[in-house]
Amino acid sequence: MLFTEVDFLNRFELAVKAGFKAVEYMFPYAYPSEQLSQKLKENDLHQVLFNLPAGRWEDGERGIAVLPDRISEFQEGVGQAVEYALHLGCPQVNCLLGLTPALSAETIQETVIKNLRFAAEKLAEKKIRLLIEALNTKDIPGFYLTSTAQALTLLQQVNHPNLFIQYDVYHMQIMEGDLTETIGHHLDQIAHIQIADNPGRHEPGTGEINFFNLFSFIDRAGYNGYVGCEYKPLKTTQAGLSWIGPFLNKEELS
Repeated sequence: MLFTEVDFLNRFELAVKAGFKAVEYMFPYAYPSEQLSQKLKENDLHQVLFNLPAGRWEDGERGIAVLPDRISEFQEGVGQAVEYALHLGCPQVNCLLGLTPALSAETIQETVIKNLRFAAEKLAEKKIRLLIEALNTKDIPGFYLTSTAQALTLLQQVNHPNLFIQYDVYHMQIMEGDLTETIGHHLDQIAHIQIADNPGRHEPGTGEINFFNLFSFIDRAGYNGYVGCEYKPLKTTQAGLSWIGPFLNKEELS
């Protein structure tokens, strides 16, 4: 979502010039894995996350893990994601569950649990973590997974050690707030954090979230995963990166 001022394949170079050591993006599948791997190597970048195939994105689909008539497609997508993750050296993959279909709650739940167990096991065989993410219903009406509590329940129901939470600060500020309390209580289940300010989904400092307190907290809590900048720059990416400055010195966070 950053460096959209240039074509996708040119963003790797801009990311490393801006000081980033790692990258994530939604989907890699429009490009050969060899081409993406070369971009990572050329720029000495780590790939830390991408999503499982999520259906017909251009038609409004936001995942297919909730759809019982698409289980075979979901499983094929897991295989495709494994191939890409291995080529890219990516240690974790996120599953967008999808929009809630007009089916019984029991049918949807059974489908989701079956799909997540399958994906968690297949990814575990290659030492790749599976994540799930709750989204807000303001930006994505009808999305199936909308709260941390629901995500935690799914982890219990799937009951597989290779299933974790991707915690998106922007989405959860809208849906439930209480950010530091939630992160602190469930740090063992959170494998990745994404950030954007609210309202607007822009860079930190443009909205209501106190990121200085948030980053100080997760640092003290011992979080050792990545924090992904999944926001829409208010102007240009480079102009908006000045927010990072105060956080580059760890002494300021203690």
